[in-house]
Amino acid sequence: MGKVTTAYLLTCAAIGVAGGIVLAVGWWLSVALFATVPFASVAIAGLWVMPAVIALRLLQRPFAALLVGFISGLVLAPLYTASAILTTLFWSFFPELPFLVTLYRRWNTWLHYAGALVMAISYLLFAAQSFDLWAMAPGVFVGFVALCAASCAAGTFLAIVIADRLRAAGVARLARRSVPAPADATTPAAPAS
Repeated sequence: MGKVTTAYLLTCAAIGVAGGIVLAVGWWLSVALFATVPFASVAIAGLWVMPAVIALRLLQRPFAALLVGFISGLVLAPLYTASAILTTLFWSFFPELPFLVTLYRRWNTWLHYAGALVMAISYLLFAAQSFDLWAMAPGVFVGFVALCAASCAAGTFLAIVIADRLRAAGVARLARRSVPAPADATTPAAPAS
């Protein structure tokens, strides 16, 4: 698992605070949309997974998403309620889940999308009563599910792009997990004969 360094904690804090600021706007927009056009409010669901995915993709460290989710919740709590922490932890748990299942041994891109799919399904199950999903016509229900899945996938895609650009710029180099060099890399080359 590696050591928890100051660089790691500060990087998670920076991502969490930035995510909390974006989510503050997203929360307000979501409430406004839910009050007027509930169906459309699910279109911005992908915003909620972005901080967690950025942290996981950039740092490739266990529990980075949950730490970032907790910090984002702390930023939101004074504006909304203390339940903001539970909300951001909920949205951070599912992007972390595929990596937890692999015991943090694999960091493949497809695992981020698997987390987005699990997140979309979980969100629909937990929000079914709020949206009255079971009363929707079958076509509307399928559209709602597709919109939620597309939003989570789009948020994941955008977060991967942001994290990859940050990594290419050298951000959080000290905070990332250290990958041991292959055994062949330390062996000196044999002299040519």
